Amino acid sequence: MSWRKYIGPGPIVAAAFIGPGTVTVCTLAGVNFGFDLLWAMALSVIATIVLQEMAARIGLVTQKGLASVISETLQKGILRYFSIFLVMTAIVLGNAAYEAGNISGGALGAELFFQTQILNLGQLEVNLLNLLIGSLALVLLLTGSYKSISNYLTGLVILMSIAFLGTAVWSKPNFLELLSGFQPTVNAENIFTIVALIGTTVVPYNLFLHSSLISQKWKTIQDLKYIRVDTLIAVILGGLVSMAIIITAKAGSATEVNSAVDLAIGLEPLMGKMAKYFMAFGLFAAGITSAITAPLAGSLVVAGSFGLSIDLKSLPMRISIVGILGLGLVFSSFGIKPIQLILFAQLANGVLLPILSGYILWLVNKKSVMGTHTNGVWMNVMAFAIWLITLLLGGMSVWKGLGG
Repeated sequence: MSWRKYIGPGPIVAAAFIGPGTVTVCTLAGVNFGFDLLWAMALSVIATIVLQEMAARIGLVTQKGLASVISETLQKGILRYFSIFLVMTAIVLGNAAYEAGNISGGALGAELFFQTQILNLGQLEVNLLNLLIGSLALVLLLTGSYKSISNYLTGLVILMSIAFLGTAVWSKPNFLELLSGFQPTVNAENIFTIVALIGTTVVPYNLFLHSSLISQKWKTIQDLKYIRVDTLIAVILGGLVSMAIIITAKAGSATEVNSAVDLAIGLEPLMGKMAKYFMAFGLFAAGITSAITAPLAGSLVVAGSFGLSIDLKSLPMRISIVGILGLGLVFSSFGIKPIQLILFAQLANGVLLPILSGYILWLVNKKSVMGTHTNGVWMNVMAFAIWLITLLLGGMSVWKGLGG
């Protein structure tokens, strides 16, 4: 049996998973807390596998994206409009903020290789590298197909993974110290970082993206085994890369870190110039891959919510892609530090995740939607436990944010 049967949207999911937001949050986690939050990343990986499998199964059984299924299942009443508003706000505006962070983060990585020029347009400062990355993403999305995008992202994800994993091994971490990081600890100092780690790993827009793309590759329930392998490989690889960044950040000598670029520079005294360039390339690759997936996911949600075509060359998809990518470019030109945009989007995701994952848990147990392919008892136990944990952590972050 051909191994290609096992490869579907996984590379796109991994590309969306490992963006500059992940790199930045994991860098801050490593610099501020060392190995202490590796447990939170491991928990996030387990949660992501469970939620992505349910979202993918919904996509396989219905042959529709999650946004379409929510819209069709809630046919009338205030709950329908609230749900569509919530999804559109969380995904579309959230993805525009993500896109700004993706573009800015990718440009930061590229700036370690060559200088860039800034254009002053009134109140806006346009980084030409931002414009270049945004343009590359736009051209691929408007002229490519799902298959060509997947092939392109597969190559970049492999190179990015080699860069980050190689740098972590190069840093020669203490194995016993590393293992101690898988013992859970939660306190007032690290709660925001824990929520951000969960928010950057269990990405709500990835759930919508995955469910929508499933029908492009697989058509029958017999394909579920391929979907599960594809999902496991993508999420575990993303988790290992995230842990590698935390491990590398612990080894770095940077005292003030505003981005992964600061970490890359801080690695130079310890590991030589090449380590800096490995990290910089990893950040650039993370930026450009996520600059492609964020507008793609947001557009699939817009089209799915209103029952429109999700063909990449359809007018609704093209308008949505240009709109989200354009907003990202504008946001990245306001002079806001990329880390502020990235952390805001990650924290918002951590808070919104319990609501959006609650919809998935409801749908995947609805026989009128899933037929005989609803969750089993143990899958529901795991999914409900994950939902409770994300609800608790999200509530704690809001309480602290309000000065509680």
